[in-house]
Amino acid sequence: MTRPTIVISVNAAWNLVNFRRSLLQGLVAGGYRVVALAPPDGRESELAALGVEFEPITMNGRGMSPAEDARLLLSYLRILRRVRPQAYLGFTIKPNVYGGLACRLLNIPRIANIAGLGTAFLHRGMLNHLVRRLYSTGLRGADCVFFQNPDDRQRFLSERIVDPGCARLLPGSGVDLTRFAPQERVSDGRTVFLLVTRLLWAKGVAEFVAAAQELRRVHGTSVVCQILGIRDYSPGGVDADTLERWRSEGQIELLNAVSDVRPALTTADCVVLPSYYPEGTPRSLLEAAAMGKPIVTTDMPGCRDVVENGVNGYICQPRDSASLVEAMTRYLALSAEERSVMGQKSRRKAERDFDEKIVIDAYLERLSHVIRTK
Repeated sequence: MTRPTIVISVNAAWNLVNFRRSLLQGLVAGGYRVVALAPPDGRESELAALGVEFEPITMNGRGMSPAEDARLLLSYLRILRRVRPQAYLGFTIKPNVYGGLACRLLNIPRIANIAGLGTAFLHRGMLNHLVRRLYSTGLRGADCVFFQNPDDRQRFLSERIVDPGCARLLPGSGVDLTRFAPQERVSDGRTVFLLVTRLLWAKGVAEFVAAAQELRRVHGTSVVCQILGIRDYSPGGVDADTLERWRSEGQIELLNAVSDVRPALTTADCVVLPSYYPEGTPRSLLEAAAMGKPIVTTDMPGCRDVVENGVNGYICQPRDSASLVEAMTRYLALSAEERSVMGQKSRRKAERDFDEKIVIDAYLERLSHVIRTK
């Protein structure tokens, strides 16, 4: 019996390997032939090891050239016409827009995933208007559009970017509760706050550094603030000179980027994300919660969905280092037993709300429905 073919497209192969691995495995185990469509970046062999075929496509994820985007649309049309999948899964803006438009033209069922809105939604203006128009075009006629937090879903509905009948919620990208499990933190008398993020200003990196400086002034070396950051070379990324200055000043510890964040999470007491970026549901917070870590984060869509204020962490105001210091200080005031209880509640919330099996099952259910009804 021939397996139904699913094309899954995103703006980088590493995105699939790092963030969609379990979904890919679930689709393959569910009996689908899975074809990944993305720009090649050296991670293709890892996709092959998962049983996923790979089709390269040229895509400038941040480019604004109409000529480039026209070529991208033609590439989607050419590849999808040849592969002729039973359904298409899109992630990130250009695969959702141009891959979605190609599916409309070829009458291929499609499921889109809005994993956060990105910096284009931070401010009103021409770019914001253009992105909203592109989304409206690419999502028109989609069989299902998954959102990772209720705020994004409501925004797309209120701006009439998406049809209410197809807009559904997912608990972020979910988290592997077996791989990310609590590990004992051996106390060394210090309290370690950890920020895991792409090094974008909008992730609140500067606010975290300012808070670290204030906490070091008050508490000395008993408080350690660490950043496990992945360099981002976009205009909104933190530049190398600033990172070197922070390193030399000694107020924070800059950890080297790693493929496995679990050791760093294990040695942290509390995970912090002072983001004002338009998140989906931050994976770093889901992984922290699954490992039983209390969390300090901002009152922003996606971020606030992971934390119940005063229960498994604290919520502060975005772009406000004083508010961040206050929240981190509240954590410092907790006893060892209170910190432990807070961490246990993070784990229970991850088990209840963010198990990746919820995400995989939702995709399998929608795929079965759209393939059956087309």
